Amino acid sequence: MYSHIFVAVDDSEPSLLAMEEAIKLAKDQGAKLGMIYVAEMFIPAGEGIPIDFKKHEEEIIEKGKAILKKMLALAHHSNIPVETQIMKVIDSERHIAETIVKEAENWHADLIVLGTHGRSGLSRLLLGSTAEEVIRKTSIPVHLVRNAE
Repeated sequence: MYSHIFVAVDDSEPSLLAMEEAIKLAKDQGAKLGMIYVAEMFIPAGEGIPIDFKKHEEEIIEKGKAILKKMLALAHHSNIPVETQIMKVIDSERHIAETIVKEAENWHADLIVLGTHGRSGLSRLLLGSTAEEVIRKTSIPVHLVRNAE
């Protein structure tokens, strides 16, 4: 049923659970796995604090590479073909979701797998939901994996 499963990862527990689920699905379906880390190029605001923007960006990219390496190790134990990529965006949950959707479409994904914190009420209103934004913006089926907290 699925031949191209796309998973977005970060350094959260729900992301790890989503990766594990994506691996199970890919193994079951004989599918390829596309994995993306969206590097949010957030520049912390601070009065009078000099920031080395190039160094800051390099640190974010290195963090992304480390996360992808960790997730890739999980997939390799299952002998699933995986493609990885890091995409840079300016800080905005909407831009992160748009990037995930665009790259899933470019990769011809049949399914997007995402972790979600399962926030509700005020915390969801204040923090938003990348997963919810992805669902709004894509016609590709989305499989959400919720943290058990």
